[in-house]
Amino acid sequence: MIEQIISTIYTYSARHHPVIMFKKPVEAKLSQRLSGADKKKLRRTAKDRFPLASDANIDEILPPKAEITVAKYSNKVHVYVIEGGLPMLFDIDGRGTEIYPTVYALWKVPELLPSFLLKGGEVSRYVIGGADLMFPGISIPPEGLPSFLAGQPWAVKVPGNPAPIAVGATTMSSSEAQRAGLRGKALRITHYYRDFLWQSAEGHYVPNAGFLVDVVMEDPNLLLISQPSDVHPDASNDEDDINVVESGPIATNIQGSTDVDASKNLDVGVQTSEEITADISGLKFSDSVTAEVQSDEKEQQTLSGEEIDALLDKCLLQALHTTVKDKDLPMPGSTLWSNHILPCRPAGIILDIKKSSYKKLSKWLQSKSSAGLISAKEDRYKKEVMLLGVNRGHSDYMSFKPGKRVQESAEQRHDNSGEGSQMKLQLQVVEVYKPSTHVNSIFTTLGADTGSFYSASDSSDIVFRYVEKENLVKPTDKAMVVLDATLCDALYKGSVKKGSAYPTEIHKKDLGSTFLSRMQVHHRVSKGNEVAVRKGAARPIQIMTERRQGNKKVTRVSGLETFLLDADSLATELQKKFACSTSVAELPGKKGQHEVLVQGGVIDDLAKHLVDHYGVPKRYIEVLDKTKK
Repeated sequence: MIEQIISTIYTYSARHHPVIMFKKPVEAKLSQRLSGADKKKLRRTAKDRFPLASDANIDEILPPKAEITVAKYSNKVHVYVIEGGLPMLFDIDGRGTEIYPTVYALWKVPELLPSFLLKGGEVSRYVIGGADLMFPGISIPPEGLPSFLAGQPWAVKVPGNPAPIAVGATTMSSSEAQRAGLRGKALRITHYYRDFLWQSAEGHYVPNAGFLVDVVMEDPNLLLISQPSDVHPDASNDEDDINVVESGPIATNIQGSTDVDASKNLDVGVQTSEEITADISGLKFSDSVTAEVQSDEKEQQTLSGEEIDALLDKCLLQALHTTVKDKDLPMPGSTLWSNHILPCRPAGIILDIKKSSYKKLSKWLQSKSSAGLISAKEDRYKKEVMLLGVNRGHSDYMSFKPGKRVQESAEQRHDNSGEGSQMKLQLQVVEVYKPSTHVNSIFTTLGADTGSFYSASDSSDIVFRYVEKENLVKPTDKAMVVLDATLCDALYKGSVKKGSAYPTEIHKKDLGSTFLSRMQVHHRVSKGNEVAVRKGAARPIQIMTERRQGNKKVTRVSGLETFLLDADSLATELQKKFACSTSVAELPGKKGQHEVLVQGGVIDDLAKHLVDHYGVPKRYIEVLDKTKK
């Protein structure tokens, strides 16, 4: 009954409101350059649509001297692209009345639109998964909800990250929202980071290291500040719940599990400093790559500056013991923060380095370097502090006892792309053979199943058993087998040219291979309890590096599905391993097959990682470096 109600609500929403424009790939049916008059008209429309933008802001997203191309899609959407650049604007109905900036435009000019601030980065995984934004997931400032009208374009941000993650239209005015008790849908999302519009851009990128594959967290560099138009977090607004985010016929909660009860909320509470201080000594850390919020069990906690300093030290030591390996050094400070420090924080605890006594990540790492725990130095070219080494003989390191790993659910173990979980799953690739119509008579004579799969040795054994049963070994030459009518047809029927005589005997050394060639070859791939058998020989994984936009390199990986490798999980893992941006795209004309795009030329390291980490045999990996002449 509950599922029917949710499905009905979703169906009503889909019929009465525009759906997200770029959730699925849509082919452009026409592309043309704008004339000078059309470019001026577009600039005027953008200026009217975005009243917060200055003339300089408009110039930044629509350079006056740049050529602009409009791509017209079959769903009536128009996308405006700077030639040689990125998509900047899109019009959802093609009439110029509902123009929105893309995330690329918002990353250039964050103040282009006012923005709602989420209650936490964890909520972002549903927004960038295609869900609309609900009022209970928004942080309300102390002065109250800002004023807005229904149908206005607003952006979405996460705490501690100045780059917007999505854009959409308000579903009601601020006064209507107040009368509704700040419940229901706040923003109907039209475009978000990682949707098809973002992926289809040549040279798509992420603005900072807080943008991960499935979630957006705070910017590790902590160099930028929030824009004044943001809706700021309010610690006193604790009675508001982070509601289930509407994302389809079945709602999903913050923990990521399916929940048919659409009214279930995630309560957010604040403990006292005394309670938190008492808890810090017994905190349980997670050494997995991702940190999940536990629904209805853990509460978000606000710490004082001293408590944050203490927790920072504990998280650093936990990371140094569990996930930071010497082979991964040197490591950018932003990678250390987002991939190692943050995952070690206890669930529900907000760890904001700006609220510590250090204020900046660089100062904190340099202080630990001065204390001798680590070796850190600022990279003048990258303008970032690099972790160069770990002093594992330091007294703080030696005296620290890392916490036990948090027990994961079966679903989390399946989705986790961390080192520990994957190494336990041994990948095996074996060629197997299925009887064809040519050899069925041989299997039937021996009572063997013609619908089963056989290894090469088992298949060869079948034919030799037949030879023994029918006594076909040549008496005068034990190395030869005399072919009776059944065996001759099995080996040669249909393959001998017209007018040619059929063989009457075959050497034993050729019998097995000839028999195998008449069977249907398949390949069986197994990993743990997961097994897949597919027709044909296993096609290798292809890794190719090529140049894009001058000297920039990108590495493409395809053929992962053959070896039971999930493209999204691999992209997440490679993003963390190589500290670079990654994306996943479906291969044209090959439904269900995807390729992973990795920024940079990591062809050799990636191939080694697939062999060492996943156990992919080297013979099933093809590499091609197109950047070498």
